[in-house]
Amino acid sequence: MRKIILDLAVSLDGFIEGPNGEIDWCIMDDDMGFDNFLSEIDTIFYGRVSYDLWGQFHPDSTATLIERQIWDEVHSKKKYVFSRNPQTNNEATYISTDIASQVREIKSQAGKNIWLYGGANLITTFLDLGLIDVYRLGVHPVILGTGKPIFSNIPKRVNLTLKEVKSFKSGVTLLSYEHSEK
Repeated sequence: MRKIILDLAVSLDGFIEGPNGEIDWCIMDDDMGFDNFLSEIDTIFYGRVSYDLWGQFHPDSTATLIERQIWDEVHSKKKYVFSRNPQTNNEATYISTDIASQVREIKSQAGKNIWLYGGANLITTFLDLGLIDVYRLGVHPVILGTGKPIFSNIPKRVNLTLKEVKSFKSGVTLLSYEHSEK
């Protein structure tokens, strides 16, 4: 069965964005294998705000070839947007009700793994519903001090088991966790 993988960059102090939504601290090393991750998924789950910001983003002409290739690969995936106010869009399917059963139905279909892109509210919803299979966090060597936390308002403890650790030349450490039965 397909897995839902939360894959995010996070600061050392647990933020996914700076206080004004900045992500300029995120590092993309060529040795991080993000293209490998993209080849293992065929679907992306977005919250509406994240989709509006990044789900339709296209780099400008000053972007590197690698950056343009990454965005082309991202845009080749099937996209679902979770929103209280669904819209009609030829590039994405909107889901506004019965999230758990609809996600389980998508997950049961043939295909590759699914990237839970975020945002923070969608991550909290998926965490509360027990829908995340893998937590893949790229911890970046920066302390932001304030911003949008990766996890907030989590009503119950979630025990995880560390499955893999990788370090990169930039100082980013990739941590992969799965649920544990504690």
